[in-house]
Amino acid sequence: MRIHEWPSAERPREKLLARGAGALSDAELLAIFLGSGLRGQDAVGTARALLGAHGPLRELLEQPPAQLMRMRGIGAARACALKAALELAARSLRAELERGAALSDPGSAGLYFAQRLRGLQHEVFAAMFLDARHRVIGFEELFHGTVDGAEVHPREVARRALQRNAAAVIVGHNHPSGNAEPSQADRQVTLRLRHALSLVDVRLLDHFVVGDGRPVSMAERGWM
Repeated sequence: MRIHEWPSAERPREKLLARGAGALSDAELLAIFLGSGLRGQDAVGTARALLGAHGPLRELLEQPPAQLMRMRGIGAARACALKAALELAARSLRAELERGAALSDPGSAGLYFAQRLRGLQHEVFAAMFLDARHRVIGFEELFHGTVDGAEVHPREVARRALQRNAAAVIVGHNHPSGNAEPSQADRQVTLRLRHALSLVDVRLLDHFVVGDGRPVSMAERGWM
């Protein structure tokens, strides 16, 4: 059956309009971008085939345009559309955090760290600096390492916080392996950072670890 022959409630576009984009599967979201499938397949079937061969979704979308164009069912126009959509989402989140509005949802900070750090081939430690009303002052990549880790210097984080006149800091780093579970070393660094920042009257609000899936918040784990 072609998609237009499906029950209305099951068609990706109709489902999105009725229930929101969050109700769609990865294949259904990808199918909306594809618009149509390969010969003998509907768009959802082609999307499932692409995810099966090149997925999961994050890995597929992180491919450079030249690689996407080589995949059956994508081509130049669709590769450009996918990359443009990702960049729109990234810019929208950056604008939300950087326009001076108070950070009321800590989860949005985790998403920002994920967009900046996920997919990197080496470990990067970054910090988001906030004022007394938890408005974003700036974001910096402070330390770079190898695939195994980056050496973090708490005094340097505190120094940068003072230079920016920050009242609070959120930090984050990525695990190139994709496993976002914090290590014992990550927890120890968090405690050292909290202590160093407290000496200059700056609060450490959270430490995110970025891997595959949702970033892990150490504040949510009760490790702050």
